[in-house]
Amino acid sequence: MSNALPPKPRIIGPKVRICIVASKYNEQFTDALVENAIEELGELVPQGRVDLIRVPGAFEIPVMVSAVLDRDPPACVIALGLIIRGSTEHADLVGRSVTDALQKLAVESMRPVIHEVLLVEDEKQAYARCIGSQLNRGREAARAAAAMIDVFQELDRSMPRNSISKKQRHA
Repeated sequence: MSNALPPKPRIIGPKVRICIVASKYNEQFTDALVENAIEELGELVPQGRVDLIRVPGAFEIPVMVSAVLDRDPPACVIALGLIIRGSTEHADLVGRSVTDALQKLAVESMRPVIHEVLLVEDEKQAYARCIGSQLNRGREAARAAAAMIDVFQELDRSMPRNSISKKQRHA
């Protein structure tokens, strides 16, 4: 695991829409993830629009991401949440389920879904990743989103889509 944030990507110029879907559970930490992501996006995508949707917990994030992608999809979705391990396997089961669902949604929609639903051992790790400045995953999520938006925009410029999309060919 890296001990520092990745470098900032270049600033995204044209107006884009980004949606953050964040859990409310473990509020102290998830609020900090959201605040840091929005602040960083303000610097990286200054003309962008950020929509924020809050859901009860991490398990509810994928269904809301699916609902967002089923509408007029944003350029990117950022999933933010925090799961703290306990003495049972529940946290691991929720974490795996969320991870698998988010990956499937990204691939099926061909839209970047940035996964920062964190699974940590304790509140000390949660603090370091959500509130601290060195490993801040909210800022990291924003940087990953800006980088993926840039890559997708470059792909559209250099390799335009066929008139028949992959989804239509397999229908």
